Amino acid sequence: MFDPLAAWLGKVGADIACLQEVTRVPGAGGWTRFDDGERALPQRANLFDDVRGLLPAQQAVFVASDAGPVRDASGETHRQDFGLATLVAEHLPVVGVHTAFVHGSFVDHHEWAIEDRPRAAVGVRVLDRARGRGVTVVQCHGLRDPSGKQDSPARLAQAERLAELVVRSREEGDLTVVCGDLNLLPDSETFDVLREVGLVDLVGESDTRTSRYRKRVRHAGYLLVSDPAAAAGFQILAEPEVSDHRALLLDV
Repeated sequence: MFDPLAAWLGKVGADIACLQEVTRVPGAGGWTRFDDGERALPQRANLFDDVRGLLPAQQAVFVASDAGPVRDASGETHRQDFGLATLVAEHLPVVGVHTAFVHGSFVDHHEWAIEDRPRAAVGVRVLDRARGRGVTVVQCHGLRDPSGKQDSPARLAQAERLAELVVRSREEGDLTVVCGDLNLLPDSETFDVLREVGLVDLVGESDTRTSRYRKRVRHAGYLLVSDPAAAAGFQILAEPEVSDHRALLLDV
């Protein structure tokens, strides 16, 4: 869905944009084909560079969780990094970047795995000069389990590692935001773990999927803040559809 994503990102005006499932093949562009034994999809060769081209003034951070093969139109195979991208407006000084694996560790796949792929998280700390405060934004793409989104020992360990990253990334007095496709149900014990480090979820049981997602369970994306009163506006956008996930838009 690159075309609608590109149109929306170019005009939404986000000071901080957090994207998951970002691809990067150094030196390549255009379209490739991704296969993992469960699905075969057209995929941008270098979504990271594509987005940086749309937002050239943004400060961009990319963190790879794993890598594997993709094939271009001629059949040539390329090694593709897969992970997270955070883009920050140029008027916001970036004063800290922290990353951690919340599940597993980096894997360079011979062929893409269907399950148990590693997951990373990244925290970016910026200074909001207008208000004289720090703002820490942590994003995470949670573990995907083909059996479902129910709690498991792996997901509890993931929550604990995510909470550790939040604490390490922020400083006293910061407004803290945690967001992403956590691949969880609204009653997950993950939210108890994150509540212990002062975070409150704003999504709850709301539908975070678009019409591109055909399965019955409509929960996946979440956004948590350390101070709900600082949320001047929060939207779960049904339109435009730029993914099989609804975009989460927070004004603070």
